[in-house]
Amino acid sequence: MKQLNWWLPLAAFLLTIASCSDMNKSIKTLKQSDFPAPPMAEVRPDTFFHLGQQRIDNYYWLKDKNDPKVIDYLQAENAYTNTVMSSTKELQETIYKEIVGRIKEDDESYPTYSDGYYYYSRTEKGKQYRTYCRRKGSMEAPEEILFDLNAMAEGKPAFIFGGYSVSPDNSKVAYLFNETGSYAEFVMKIKDLESGEETGFTLIGAASVAWANDNRTLFYSTIDETLRSNRIYRQALGEREATLIYEESDARFSAYVSGSKTKEYIFISSASSTTSEERFIPADRPLEPFTIFLPREQGVEYTVYAHKDHFFVRYKDKEKLNGMIYQVPLDAHADKSQWKEVIPHRDDARIDAIDLLKEYLLVERRINGLSEISIIPLAGGETTIISFPEPVYTASLSGNPEYDATTFRYSYTSLNRPATLYEYNITSGETVKLKEQEIPSGFNPEDYVVERLWAEAPDGVKVPMAIVYRKGLKRDGSNPALLYSYGSYGNSSDVYFSASFYSLIDRGFVFGIAQIRGGSDLGEQWYEDGKLLKKKNSFTDFIACSEKLIADGYTSPDRLAAMGGSAGGLLMGAVVNMRPDLYQTIVAQVPFVDVVTTMLDETLPLTTGEYEEWGNPNEAEYFNYMLSYSPYDNVEAKDYPNILITGGINDSQVLFHEPAKWTAKLRALKTDDNILLLRMNMDSGHGGATGRYDGIKDTAFEFAFILNRVGINE
Repeated sequence: MKQLNWWLPLAAFLLTIASCSDMNKSIKTLKQSDFPAPPMAEVRPDTFFHLGQQRIDNYYWLKDKNDPKVIDYLQAENAYTNTVMSSTKELQETIYKEIVGRIKEDDESYPTYSDGYYYYSRTEKGKQYRTYCRRKGSMEAPEEILFDLNAMAEGKPAFIFGGYSVSPDNSKVAYLFNETGSYAEFVMKIKDLESGEETGFTLIGAASVAWANDNRTLFYSTIDETLRSNRIYRQALGEREATLIYEESDARFSAYVSGSKTKEYIFISSASSTTSEERFIPADRPLEPFTIFLPREQGVEYTVYAHKDHFFVRYKDKEKLNGMIYQVPLDAHADKSQWKEVIPHRDDARIDAIDLLKEYLLVERRINGLSEISIIPLAGGETTIISFPEPVYTASLSGNPEYDATTFRYSYTSLNRPATLYEYNITSGETVKLKEQEIPSGFNPEDYVVERLWAEAPDGVKVPMAIVYRKGLKRDGSNPALLYSYGSYGNSSDVYFSASFYSLIDRGFVFGIAQIRGGSDLGEQWYEDGKLLKKKNSFTDFIACSEKLIADGYTSPDRLAAMGGSAGGLLMGAVVNMRPDLYQTIVAQVPFVDVVTTMLDETLPLTTGEYEEWGNPNEAEYFNYMLSYSPYDNVEAKDYPNILITGGINDSQVLFHEPAKWTAKLRALKTDDNILLLRMNMDSGHGGATGRYDGIKDTAFEFAFILNRVGINE
């Protein structure tokens, strides 16, 4: 095809005829051939040579969103997607209303007390975004609206709020936002909370911020052209010029600034995927030079937590991957001989998080994939452990911002248990439920069964997954199923209650979450065994979980769908190349599928820092390994399942051209008659639509695709 412009009027015509009665019939049995031909991207071969190998990329040209023909192609794909999905409009609307019915539209977060104020946020029916508020002294005091995101987002196609930081005297607030839908490029402004007016301070490209105790000096980090947070500045309000105080020169590392819970220190944290280093100054002496806490050592990661009497350090190295905790003297932080081990390393327990109170150390640990919370008295005494009886759940520390507190909060959820916030009183041992996620349309956990299954990977490793389904389900292979996972960066695929997924479960689906290698679900070694030259374990683990569902009669290949996003989209691309026969439908959300080309381009955002996750493609061993699984590079002329691919034009994590190129190549090579759709958000980025109702519409669209493909249209 010589050009793409011809497709636009044809696409408009197709949308028109889609409203006709003969197009509104159920398309559950329809295939690609039942629709006019999909858009085919122009083939423009680009030839690349690397490490003695030649690669030809027919769709490299699709990376330039300033090229009108690229935009034409994306719009043609969107038009085709709308045409194919036109008969599911009623189903999409039904699912949308179901999901909205399961959320409390007028809702308010449980307030958190900090520095004399109760902070909370609320949502209002019909409004896309939250409103952030506070009250002084008590919840009966007059409400101060800090940020009405609905007003801030008015007229904007996308809006992301990046959080805020209040000055120590509660008089000013620094906040971050963007209007592009990108999660890496933020504007920072400062508002005077006494007057409610902006101070006139504006910074484009901010990534983090911390206040000094003088209430006028700010420390902040900024991003470079690759969106890496690499420079730390100091600037006093009213000063026109900022002072550069630290620059991270190693492209693998990113640098951020933060204040300590005790408000006594400002920290600069510089970290790669495997190594970290921290610097600090007293928060009441902002002009002092920063002191290195412990010089960086390759393969050593540590995080410093300030206590008024000691520092506490969460520490891990190559030999003790699951981490340990040290107590460190304030005046001897660089002398490791004076560090006191508080919690030793355990091969069977990964330290996920810690929090400090004046008299207690709180520790969240993951054992056999499940969390427990320990309360350790700093003055000595018996450790208290909060454990949970259910076979599959997620529990996490929510802490307490007040240093002197004797209570802390934690959250709990499972596949059939709505998220619940608890407060634990350390002195009395009592637990109080503060807030439970409400399901206005009604929900009974006892109507559903939750199981933990173990699949066997090709190398004999047992891989866990959690599933949920309605009671009475027959294991005869006839049930539709959706399996989800992520499996990268050490991010665990924790189970959680989803108001959305019950639109599938209540229609007979088995919903599962596979906890594959590449995450840290079973400890840090679980992560190490699914990265770099072991990355394929993530893919074969997911395939093993899929085969387990089929072998045990929960579903069958012609009823099994799979879903993953970002690096989970890479997972989808890899498994569909390896075992296309295993799945009926694939949903790949903003998928990282062009691994080799992206990792070879150091000018792209967030690339060089990824070498410790995927490998350095300038080394032959890593280049060849990446090339062997990169989804885009391994598309073949063969049958593929139904596939829905999503992307965002302003995506800074996975640039839009990756899903676009992958779609184009699949269209050109696949030999089946199944449906292949690309849905590109032309206003937003990595997270899709930024408003909550618009996000639900995106979910309803994806679920309607899955349901339609397995033959459920009601």
